[in-house]
Amino acid sequence: MPTKHYPSARLVARLPDAQKLIAISAKLTITPKDFESIAEKMDENKIETWITELVKRGHGSPLEHSIYVFEVVCSRVCSHQLVRHRHASFSQLSQRYSDKYLRSLVSRAREVTGLTGDDVGEVEVIDRLLEMGLDFDTLLDVVGEAFIVPPKVVELKNRVFLERLLESVRDYYEVLKSGVIYEDARFLLPQAVKTRVIVSMNARELLEVFIPLRTCSRAQWEIRWVAWAVREELVKVDPLIFKFSGPRCVLMENRARSSPCSLEDFAGKKCSFTIERCPELVPRDKIQECLFYSVSEFQRYTRTS
Repeated sequence: MPTKHYPSARLVARLPDAQKLIAISAKLTITPKDFESIAEKMDENKIETWITELVKRGHGSPLEHSIYVFEVVCSRVCSHQLVRHRHASFSQLSQRYSDKYLRSLVSRAREVTGLTGDDVGEVEVIDRLLEMGLDFDTLLDVVGEAFIVPPKVVELKNRVFLERLLESVRDYYEVLKSGVIYEDARFLLPQAVKTRVIVSMNARELLEVFIPLRTCSRAQWEIRWVAWAVREELVKVDPLIFKFSGPRCVLMENRARSSPCSLEDFAGKKCSFTIERCPELVPRDKIQECLFYSVSEFQRYTRTS
Protein backbone atom coordinates (compact mmCIF):
# COMPACT_ATOMS: atom_id res chain seq x y z
CA MET A 1 0.00 0.00 0.00
CA PRO A 2 1.23 3.51 -0.76
CA THR A 3 2.37 5.83 2.02
CA LYS A 4 -0.13 8.42 3.14
CA HIS A 5 1.49 11.32 1.28
CA TYR A 6 0.97 9.56 -2.07
CA PRO A 7 -2.30 8.84 -3.91
CA SER A 8 -4.14 5.53 -3.78
CA ALA A 9 -6.89 3.72 -5.68
CA ARG A 10 -8.74 0.55 -4.77
CA LEU A 11 -11.56 -1.39 -6.35
CA VAL A 12 -14.60 -1.39 -4.05
CA ALA A 13 -17.35 -2.86 -6.26
CA ARG A 14 -17.79 -4.54 -9.62
CA LEU A 15 -20.22 -6.60 -11.66
CA PRO A 16 -19.69 -10.33 -11.06
CA ASP A 17 -18.92 -12.56 -14.07
CA ALA A 18 -18.10 -9.48 -16.13
CA GLN A 19 -15.84 -11.34 -18.53
CA LYS A 20 -18.52 -13.89 -19.34
CA LEU A 21 -21.16 -11.19 -19.74
CA ILE A 22 -18.96 -9.29 -22.17
CA ALA A 23 -18.19 -12.41 -24.19
CA ILE A 24 -21.88 -13.35 -24.36
CA SER A 25 -22.77 -9.81 -25.42
CA ALA A 26 -20.15 -9.94 -28.15
CA LYS A 27 -21.42 -13.23 -29.56
CA LEU A 28 -25.04 -12.15 -29.28
CA THR A 29 -24.41 -9.48 -31.92
CA ILE A 30 -23.84 -12.10 -34.63
CA THR A 31 -26.09 -15.03 -33.68
CA PRO A 32 -29.88 -15.53 -33.49
CA LYS A 33 -29.50 -17.43 -30.19
CA ASP A 34 -30.78 -15.87 -26.97
CA PHE A 35 -28.71 -14.93 -23.93
CA GLU A 36 -29.28 -18.15 -22.00
CA SER A 37 -28.42 -20.37 -24.96
CA ILE A 38 -25.15 -18.56 -25.52
CA ALA A 39 -24.30 -18.51 -21.81
CA GLU A 40 -24.80 -22.26 -21.49
CA LYS A 41 -21.94 -23.02 -23.88
CA MET A 42 -19.67 -20.09 -23.01
CA ASP A 43 -16.69 -21.75 -21.30
CA GLU A 44 -13.43 -20.11 -20.21
CA ASN A 45 -11.66 -20.69 -23.53
CA LYS A 46 -14.50 -19.17 -25.51
CA ILE A 47 -14.65 -16.20 -23.15
CA GLU A 48 -10.98 -15.50 -23.78
CA THR A 49 -11.41 -15.89 -27.54
CA TRP A 50 -14.31 -13.46 -27.72
CA ILE A 51 -12.64 -10.86 -25.52
CA THR A 52 -9.44 -11.07 -27.55
CA GLU A 53 -11.46 -10.51 -30.72
CA LEU A 54 -13.09 -7.44 -29.20
CA VAL A 55 -9.71 -5.95 -28.35
CA LYS A 56 -8.24 -6.79 -31.75
CA ARG A 57 -11.16 -5.38 -33.73
CA GLY A 58 -11.84 -2.38 -31.51
CA HIS A 59 -15.43 -3.57 -31.03
CA GLY A 60 -15.95 -1.78 -27.74
CA SER A 61 -19.70 -1.68 -27.12
CA PRO A 62 -19.94 -5.09 -25.34
CA LEU A 63 -17.35 -3.82 -22.85
CA GLU A 64 -19.75 -1.13 -21.71
CA HIS A 65 -21.91 -3.66 -19.86
CA SER A 66 -19.35 -4.08 -17.07
CA ILE A 67 -18.99 -1.40 -14.38
CA TYR A 68 -16.13 -0.96 -11.90
CA VAL A 69 -16.21 1.28 -8.84
CA PHE A 70 -13.05 2.68 -7.25
CA GLU A 71 -12.24 4.70 -4.17
CA VAL A 72 -9.48 7.16 -5.04
CA VAL A 73 -7.60 9.29 -2.52
CA CYS A 74 -5.63 12.00 -4.27
CA SER A 75 -4.99 15.72 -4.39
CA ARG A 76 -7.33 18.29 -5.87
CA VAL A 77 -4.77 18.62 -8.68
CA CYS A 78 -5.45 15.02 -9.59
CA SER A 79 -9.20 15.06 -9.02
CA HIS A 80 -9.57 18.00 -11.43
CA GLN A 81 -8.00 15.79 -14.11
CA LEU A 82 -10.01 12.75 -13.08
CA VAL A 83 -13.41 14.40 -13.51
CA ARG A 84 -12.60 15.32 -17.11
CA HIS A 85 -13.43 11.73 -18.02
CA ARG A 86 -17.01 12.18 -19.15
CA HIS A 87 -18.01 8.53 -19.40
CA ALA A 88 -17.72 8.09 -15.65
CA SER A 89 -19.62 8.93 -12.48
CA PHE A 90 -18.12 10.70 -9.48
CA SER A 91 -18.98 11.34 -5.83
CA GLN A 92 -16.43 13.55 -4.08
CA LEU A 93 -15.77 14.54 -0.49
CA SER A 94 -17.08 18.07 0.07
CA GLN A 95 -14.77 20.69 1.54
CA ARG A 96 -17.85 22.67 2.56
CA TYR A 97 -18.94 20.04 5.06
CA SER A 98 -15.81 18.13 6.01
CA ASP A 99 -12.27 19.02 7.01
CA LYS A 100 -11.50 15.36 7.78
CA TYR A 101 -7.95 15.31 6.45
CA LEU A 102 -7.02 18.64 8.03
CA ARG A 103 -8.35 17.41 11.36
CA SER A 104 -6.17 14.31 11.01
CA LEU A 105 -3.15 16.53 10.38
CA VAL A 106 -3.85 18.62 13.48
CA SER A 107 -4.35 15.47 15.53
CA ARG A 108 -0.97 14.12 14.41
CA ALA A 109 0.62 17.52 15.05
CA ARG A 110 -0.73 17.43 18.61
CA GLU A 111 0.98 14.09 19.16
CA VAL A 112 4.29 15.38 17.81
CA THR A 113 4.22 18.65 19.75
CA GLY A 114 2.70 17.25 22.92
CA LEU A 115 0.00 19.95 22.84
CA THR A 116 -2.90 17.59 23.40
CA GLY A 117 -5.04 19.72 25.67
CA ASP A 118 -8.46 20.91 24.53
CA ASP A 119 -7.50 24.43 25.56
CA VAL A 120 -4.86 24.62 22.82
CA GLY A 121 -6.26 25.55 19.41
CA GLU A 122 -5.24 24.41 15.94
CA VAL A 123 -3.36 27.63 15.16
CA GLU A 124 -1.20 27.31 18.27
CA VAL A 125 -0.46 23.65 17.51
CA ILE A 126 0.72 24.37 13.96
CA ASP A 127 2.77 27.37 15.10
CA ARG A 128 4.50 25.21 17.68
CA LEU A 129 5.17 22.50 15.11
CA LEU A 130 6.81 25.02 12.78
CA GLU A 131 8.96 26.40 15.60
CA MET A 132 10.36 23.02 16.61
CA GLY A 133 12.80 22.67 13.70
CA LEU A 134 11.79 19.07 13.09
CA ASP A 135 13.54 16.88 10.54
CA PHE A 136 12.04 16.46 7.09
CA ASP A 137 10.67 12.95 7.64
CA THR A 138 8.79 13.95 10.78
CA LEU A 139 7.26 16.94 9.02
CA LEU A 140 6.34 14.71 6.07
CA ASP A 141 4.62 12.30 8.44
CA VAL A 142 2.42 15.13 9.71
CA VAL A 143 1.82 16.79 6.34
CA GLY A 144 0.94 13.45 4.74
CA GLU A 145 -2.21 13.27 6.85
CA ALA A 146 -3.82 16.00 4.74
CA PHE A 147 -1.74 16.56 1.62
CA ILE A 148 -0.32 14.72 -1.37
CA VAL A 149 3.38 15.49 -1.67
CA PRO A 150 5.15 15.15 -5.05
CA PRO A 151 7.92 12.52 -5.13
CA LYS A 152 10.46 15.10 -6.30
CA VAL A 153 9.80 17.13 -3.16
CA VAL A 154 10.36 14.00 -1.08
CA GLU A 155 13.51 13.18 -3.01
CA LEU A 156 14.89 16.69 -2.47
CA LYS A 157 13.70 16.74 1.16
CA ASN A 158 12.38 20.23 0.54
CA ARG A 159 11.30 21.54 3.95
CA VAL A 160 10.05 24.84 2.54
CA PHE A 161 7.39 23.00 0.54
CA LEU A 162 6.11 21.20 3.64
CA GLU A 163 6.23 24.34 5.75
CA ARG A 164 4.10 26.23 3.24
CA LEU A 165 1.49 23.48 3.36
CA LEU A 166 1.45 23.64 7.15
CA GLU A 167 1.13 27.41 7.06
CA SER A 168 -1.94 27.07 4.86
CA VAL A 169 -3.55 24.84 7.50
CA ARG A 170 -2.74 27.38 10.19
CA ASP A 171 -4.25 30.17 8.06
CA TYR A 172 -7.34 28.05 7.39
CA TYR A 173 -8.07 27.57 11.08
CA GLU A 174 -7.12 31.15 11.88
CA VAL A 175 -9.78 32.57 9.56
CA LEU A 176 -12.33 30.05 10.82
CA LYS A 177 -11.62 31.30 14.31
CA SER A 178 -12.23 34.87 13.12
CA GLY A 179 -15.71 33.97 11.86
CA VAL A 180 -15.13 32.98 8.23
CA ILE A 181 -17.33 30.02 7.26
CA TYR A 182 -15.95 26.68 6.03
CA GLU A 183 -16.90 27.16 2.40
CA ASP A 184 -14.94 30.43 2.29
CA ALA A 185 -11.99 29.34 4.42
CA ARG A 186 -11.22 26.54 1.95
CA PHE A 187 -10.15 29.16 -0.60
CA LEU A 188 -6.88 29.35 1.34
CA LEU A 189 -6.04 25.67 0.89
CA PRO A 190 -3.52 24.54 -1.74
CA GLN A 191 -4.49 22.10 -4.46
CA ALA A 192 -2.26 19.52 -2.78
CA VAL A 193 -4.97 18.96 -0.15
CA LYS A 194 -6.36 15.43 -0.15
CA THR A 195 -9.78 14.51 -1.40
CA ARG A 196 -11.66 11.22 -1.62
CA VAL A 197 -13.57 10.31 -4.77
CA ILE A 198 -15.78 7.36 -5.65
CA VAL A 199 -15.38 6.73 -9.38
CA SER A 200 -17.43 4.41 -11.58
CA MET A 201 -16.33 3.55 -15.11
CA ASN A 202 -17.24 0.84 -17.57
CA ALA A 203 -14.69 -1.52 -19.05
CA ARG A 204 -14.62 0.29 -22.38
CA GLU A 205 -13.79 3.66 -20.83
CA LEU A 206 -11.08 2.00 -18.76
CA LEU A 207 -9.59 -0.07 -21.56
CA GLU A 208 -9.80 2.47 -24.38
CA VAL A 209 -9.57 5.88 -22.69
CA PHE A 210 -8.64 6.20 -19.03
CA ILE A 211 -5.84 3.66 -18.77
CA PRO A 212 -4.29 4.43 -22.19
CA LEU A 213 -4.32 8.18 -21.61
CA ARG A 214 -3.32 8.24 -17.96
CA THR A 215 -0.69 5.48 -17.75
CA CYS A 216 1.29 7.13 -20.54
CA SER A 217 4.65 8.48 -19.40
CA ARG A 218 3.55 11.91 -20.65
CA ALA A 219 0.67 12.03 -18.15
CA GLN A 220 1.06 14.03 -14.93
CA TRP A 221 2.72 11.84 -12.29
CA GLU A 222 -0.13 11.64 -9.77
CA ILE A 223 -2.93 10.63 -12.08
CA ARG A 224 -0.48 8.29 -13.79
CA TRP A 225 0.10 6.50 -10.50
CA VAL A 226 -3.66 6.38 -9.87
CA ALA A 227 -4.20 4.89 -13.33
CA TRP A 228 -1.55 2.22 -12.80
CA ALA A 229 -3.11 1.37 -9.42
CA VAL A 230 -6.51 1.09 -11.12
CA ARG A 231 -5.06 -1.22 -13.76
CA GLU A 232 -3.37 -3.35 -11.12
CA GLU A 233 -6.70 -3.82 -9.34
CA LEU A 234 -8.50 -4.68 -12.57
CA VAL A 235 -5.99 -7.28 -13.73
CA LYS A 236 -6.51 -9.14 -10.45
CA VAL A 237 -10.25 -9.56 -10.99
CA ASP A 238 -10.75 -9.60 -14.78
CA PRO A 239 -7.39 -10.47 -16.36
CA LEU A 240 -8.82 -11.63 -19.70
CA ILE A 241 -9.94 -8.07 -20.36
CA PHE A 242 -7.36 -5.92 -18.69
CA LYS A 243 -4.16 -7.78 -19.49
CA PHE A 244 -4.37 -5.91 -22.80
CA SER A 245 -4.67 -2.52 -21.12
CA GLY A 246 -1.81 -0.06 -20.97
CA PRO A 247 -0.65 3.26 -22.40
CA ARG A 248 -1.91 4.46 -25.77
CA CYS A 249 1.05 2.89 -27.55
CA VAL A 250 -0.20 -0.52 -26.40
CA LEU A 251 -3.78 0.17 -27.49
CA MET A 252 -2.64 1.49 -30.87
CA GLU A 253 -0.26 -1.42 -31.46
CA ASN A 254 -2.85 -4.04 -30.55
CA ARG A 255 -5.28 -2.55 -33.05
CA ALA A 256 -2.62 -2.97 -35.75
CA ARG A 257 -1.63 -6.55 -34.90
CA SER A 258 -3.22 -9.77 -36.11
CA SER A 259 -3.19 -10.95 -32.49
CA PRO A 260 -3.04 -8.55 -29.51
CA CYS A 261 -0.32 -8.77 -26.87
CA SER A 262 -0.59 -8.18 -23.15
CA LEU A 263 1.16 -5.28 -21.49
CA GLU A 264 3.43 -7.75 -19.74
CA ASP A 265 4.48 -9.19 -23.11
CA PHE A 266 5.39 -5.74 -24.38
CA ALA A 267 7.21 -4.81 -21.17
CA GLY A 268 9.05 -8.14 -21.16
CA LYS A 269 9.97 -7.70 -24.85
CA LYS A 270 8.11 -10.86 -25.88
CA CYS A 271 6.21 -8.60 -28.26
CA SER A 272 7.75 -5.71 -30.15
CA PHE A 273 6.15 -2.56 -31.51
CA THR A 274 5.46 -2.29 -35.23
CA ILE A 275 3.70 1.09 -35.33
CA GLU A 276 5.74 3.94 -36.82
CA ARG A 277 5.20 6.15 -33.77
CA CYS A 278 2.90 6.38 -30.79
CA PRO A 279 0.17 9.05 -30.42
CA GLU A 280 2.68 11.16 -28.46
CA LEU A 281 5.00 11.00 -31.49
CA VAL A 282 7.59 8.78 -29.82
CA PRO A 283 9.30 6.86 -32.68
CA ARG A 284 9.07 3.09 -32.86
CA ASP A 285 12.60 2.42 -31.58
CA LYS A 286 11.94 4.48 -28.42
CA ILE A 287 8.45 3.25 -27.53
CA GLN A 288 9.61 0.22 -25.54
CA GLU A 289 11.94 2.38 -23.48
CA CYS A 290 9.18 4.91 -22.83
CA LEU A 291 6.78 2.14 -21.78
CA PHE A 292 9.36 0.58 -19.49
CA TYR A 293 9.89 3.92 -17.75
CA SER A 294 6.19 4.33 -16.96
CA VAL A 295 5.81 0.74 -15.72
CA SER A 296 9.00 0.70 -13.65
CA GLU A 297 8.32 4.08 -12.05
CA PHE A 298 5.01 2.84 -10.66
CA GLN A 299 6.64 -0.39 -9.49
CA ARG A 300 9.29 1.61 -7.62
CA TYR A 301 6.57 3.71 -6.03
CA THR A 302 4.63 0.69 -4.78
CA ARG A 303 7.77 -1.06 -3.52
CA THR A 304 9.17 1.90 -1.61
CA SER A 305 5.90 3.21 -0.19
